[in-house]
Amino acid sequence: MLEGVKSFLSSSATEVAPARSVPPAPGPVPVPEPPLRNKRSRVLWWVIVLAVVAAIVALVLRGSSPSGKTAKQANGDAARTAIVEQKDFIRRLRAHGIVEAVESRAIAAPRLSGQGLGTLIITKLVLNGSTVHRGDVLVEFDRQAQLRVVIDKEAEYRDLVEQIKKKEADQAAALAADETQLKQAEDALQTAELEMKKNEIVSRIDAEKNQENLDQARATFQQLKETFNLKRRAAQAELKVLQIQRDRALTAMKWAQGNTQKMVIHAATNGVAVINSMWKGGSFSDVQEGDEVRPGFPFMQVVNPGRMQVRARMNQADIGDLSVGQNVRIGLDAYPELSFSGTLQSLSAVAQTSSFSSRMRYLVGLYSINGSDSRLLPDLSSAVDIEIARQPNALVVPRDSVFSENGHAYVRVKNGSDYEKREVRLGAASNVEQVVVSGVEKGAVLLRDATS
Repeated sequence: MLEGVKSFLSSSATEVAPARSVPPAPGPVPVPEPPLRNKRSRVLWWVIVLAVVAAIVALVLRGSSPSGKTAKQANGDAARTAIVEQKDFIRRLRAHGIVEAVESRAIAAPRLSGQGLGTLIITKLVLNGSTVHRGDVLVEFDRQAQLRVVIDKEAEYRDLVEQIKKKEADQAAALAADETQLKQAEDALQTAELEMKKNEIVSRIDAEKNQENLDQARATFQQLKETFNLKRRAAQAELKVLQIQRDRALTAMKWAQGNTQKMVIHAATNGVAVINSMWKGGSFSDVQEGDEVRPGFPFMQVVNPGRMQVRARMNQADIGDLSVGQNVRIGLDAYPELSFSGTLQSLSAVAQTSSFSSRMRYLVGLYSINGSDSRLLPDLSSAVDIEIARQPNALVVPRDSVFSENGHAYVRVKNGSDYEKREVRLGAASNVEQVVVSGVEKGAVLLRDATS
């Protein structure tokens, strides 16, 4: 190569010399250049020639490199390689669900007795996630309205009791008067009967008068006797009305007293208090002190933190890989550092239609959680990794390092500075890993994203 460059330079020199010996055309005689300027032109010419020669040599040496790859390409090849590992191959299926308590007791706003009762205002509420014991106060509601009802109904009850006492006294006096009047009528009747025995010895006119007196006394006595019973029945009715009003006032007073006691709710069991969410202000948020809740609304639950589970949806296409008793690994989206082991407890017997497509069905699975943590609370979203298959001490490679050709599986194994194509026999596979039964050994370097 160097000899060719030298010959090229010598030929160039021979071609330049005759050009200078050609006599100038007729005309004015040129003025000769100074010797210094000719020397500079000659040096510039040689610099250009040497630069061209250096560029040609660099290109030749680069083309003759055995690898033919730049440093950037070499780094890219290193990033696209994988090492055959020997480990436990585990095939997993992921599902997403919500944490819920196996044992829980719902706490709802009390349903008060009586009519015209609206929402209830929370004045005191236990902290969300706090530990409570049996008998602890969970929530208190504003009970001023119930206390006013108690006072009003008690006053009404006492007034009716006094009215009944007065009515009984009046009826006793009326009874005595009626009995006296009835006795007098009876005596008058007996007197008239005695006077009738004198009719044989008295005049006819006096006999007729005695007969009229007897008839009048008999009629008066009969009338008083009949009205006496009617008055007693009327008095009993009046007294019964007052007694009914008194009992109603007493019942209302007891209702109000019971409602007052319902304004304070105590924990029935030991556990963790979990505050539910409610719609307020255009969004869902936890119930807080000062909020108004409707009677019967479940705003809290006391859960047993020792027994929790996850309710997750499973696609019907994965039902063949699921069976009760499979081991799972459960992680919480809110706390990535937390992880729990678990077991598939049950699957729903009937598939439900998906809300996204009528052609899709899903099953509901319940997964038990082993262990407990203070941060493990209901309504947390979680990811469930279901262990479908396990193969211990297997040779595992990435799936993208295996390619197929004519019905056979191949990999490209690094051999020196190159990669050789090698046929392998495959085993089980997951979404990202592939088990190799034979064809490669542990520690071999494979080319990823290999093609035939």
